[in-house]
Amino acid sequence: MLNESNKTSHLRQPSAALILENGEILWGQGLGPKKSAIAELCFNTSQTGYQETLTDPSYAKQIITFTFPHIGIVGTNSNDLESKKIYAEGCIINQRLSAFSSWRGEKSLDFFFNEKQIPCIYNLDTRYLTKKLAKEGAIKAAIVHFGTDKSKLKSLKNQVTNWQGLENLDLASLVSTKNEYEWNENIWQSSKNLKSNYKEYPIVCIDFGIKHNILRSLRNYNFKPTVLNSSCSIDEIMKKKPKGIFLSNGPGDPYATCEIVLSTIRDLIKLKIPIFGICLGHQILSIAFNAKTKKMFQGHRGANHPVKNIINSKVEITSQNHGFEVDRNSFSDQIIETHISLFDGSNEGIKHKFLPIFSVQYHPESSPGPHDSKYLFDDFYYLINKYA
Repeated sequence: MLNESNKTSHLRQPSAALILENGEILWGQGLGPKKSAIAELCFNTSQTGYQETLTDPSYAKQIITFTFPHIGIVGTNSNDLESKKIYAEGCIINQRLSAFSSWRGEKSLDFFFNEKQIPCIYNLDTRYLTKKLAKEGAIKAAIVHFGTDKSKLKSLKNQVTNWQGLENLDLASLVSTKNEYEWNENIWQSSKNLKSNYKEYPIVCIDFGIKHNILRSLRNYNFKPTVLNSSCSIDEIMKKKPKGIFLSNGPGDPYATCEIVLSTIRDLIKLKIPIFGICLGHQILSIAFNAKTKKMFQGHRGANHPVKNIINSKVEITSQNHGFEVDRNSFSDQIIETHISLFDGSNEGIKHKFLPIFSVQYHPESSPGPHDSKYLFDDFYYLINKYA
């Protein structure tokens, strides 16, 4: 039996719905294509950067609830893309905006959803959803833009119940590049950002769901990034003669991804080549050092997360998107914890005592987000410059 909720406000017949795993239905209005999707429901607290968030591959198999009510206010454009598509399965917003206002805006958010074939629902009480997620943790859900045909709602409820969730899912292999490529674009093509006094070093980026602004940031430090598939071998990597290795962000359970890439990462560690990982890359690197990861009760998603740098005692406001964490209690005596979350105390960064290897759980490329953590790209450059 489906439980119909009144946690929505609308003046006309609903054309979309959100079906929660407990059977509750929240009615709203649909944007984008008439289709459905089943995924894990989450919320993002960023007030800006919704286009970058939607196109972040780390959001694969997730439905994003935006807590900020005016999503769509600046429209969409061809520059603010972190990948070629929307990787989120769906989107929930509080209000629909009839017009956008920005000199950079090209198309409306509704056009963007239709173009990328991703359903969206609005006129939902996003405060109610956010509080529910904060209290109950991750929730499985179905989003459906049905128009006038409600016939599929019951079958979707059964599908939500039967879906196993994100644990044990290797999503990185689904979003990773199929073909290797080199990246040459700097941050917004601005010459003033170029580190012209930095030497040019070739690096290999192992793609678990890499964002464009990570690659722009690496190029800004005069690196020459070559991006390889997540299942690349040690031989494929070393043929590129890299001076450093970057392990990217990405979606899914790190243990499931590690089944494919773990032996390669451990081979790279033995070579004592500088390695920098973020997000899923941080988790995989930690597992390579025999640490453990676990699903979080409440993931970190937004651009306002305070993190303490234990090394210098400074606080950074960071951009984050992850639903798994590294368990600090599983660190070996060769691992130094470098950063912690000031929200819940979870681990946010590590470095090796003797090897040129470090990683962080958050996103220093800050797209969207503050620039407090850009220094990590400097740290990566200095390590490579030292060991090259």
